[in-house]
Amino acid sequence: MSEIVNRVAQSALVTFNLEDHYPKGERILLDIKDWLFEGFILREKEFRAAISGHNWAQYKDAYVALTCSTDAIIPGWAYMLIATELQPHAKKMLIGNLEQLETSLYQSIIEKLDLSEYKDRPVIIKGCSNKPVPPNAYLWITSKMQTVAKSVMYGEACSSVPLYKRR
Repeated sequence: MSEIVNRVAQSALVTFNLEDHYPKGERILLDIKDWLFEGFILREKEFRAAISGHNWAQYKDAYVALTCSTDAIIPGWAYMLIATELQPHAKKMLIGNLEQLETSLYQSIIEKLDLSEYKDRPVIIKGCSNKPVPPNAYLWITSKMQTVAKSVMYGEACSSVPLYKRR
């Protein structure tokens, strides 16, 4: 019987895993509805009092998504005022939900990535992840990887989908 050879291990393929770039830190969804009169009306004096009495230190090194779960109309300055309190504590903040927060985090990470180690190499972008990697992150890393890699595939070495091959 012939020896079993692991051709994947011997190949030049390199795997890029977006999960390896997942930023550490707590994610917090901060709903401001409780700072509104009956959850719908922003009264400036009461809103400012609620903000000044809030414990902002709890957001230390966290990623914060600001939202309002009611149909209240929130003026832009209200979120800006919250930002002035969050700024010394939170790593990042945005208006939106937790998925939008993850998407924003990955966009920043991918923009700053140095992909020189993948130059002229066949790359597989790992598909499955245990962390919440947003769909847009796969789009962005594919686009960026294609500028350096010889080829780009998606999935696992044993069952990958070819996406791009330099001509």
